[in-house]
Amino acid sequence: MSNDIENKLAELGEKLPSPSPAVGAYVPAIQTGNLIITSGQLPFVGKELAFTGKVGTQVTKEDAQSAARICVLNALAQIKGLVGSLDLIKRVVRVEGFVQSADGFSEQPFVLNGASLLLVDLFGDAGKHARFAVGCNELPLNAAVEVAIWVEV
Repeated sequence: MSNDIENKLAELGEKLPSPSPAVGAYVPAIQTGNLIITSGQLPFVGKELAFTGKVGTQVTKEDAQSAARICVLNALAQIKGLVGSLDLIKRVVRVEGFVQSADGFSEQPFVLNGASLLLVDLFGDAGKHARFAVGCNELPLNAAVEVAIWVEV
């Protein structure tokens, strides 16, 4: 099986991490029919959260955008762990994003562009997707961003 998507990742200077196990009573990704849905992914790099705190005060919107990109890499790792290859992805269907936002911060769509742009870079038109970007008061482990994705295989 080819590794076209992972080769594109390498061209972008990115590497797919190893998928992390679930830390609760859930699965990191699940397939139903031709859809794979990931659980929310935090911006973990190895065992460390790369970005923590509220976006708009403790975390810049640019750093939060980087956090969203890391979350997508972690989500793609979960998908690969489930089906064996990212090249099986036919289309990215949906991106769901939560941004731990300071009072008055309303640029959640800018933050989630970090996730969306990476997916389009990797999958072209098949990477264009529906999306929501929600501001929230708190996220698990004080993460700045949490992202889940839906893909068709």
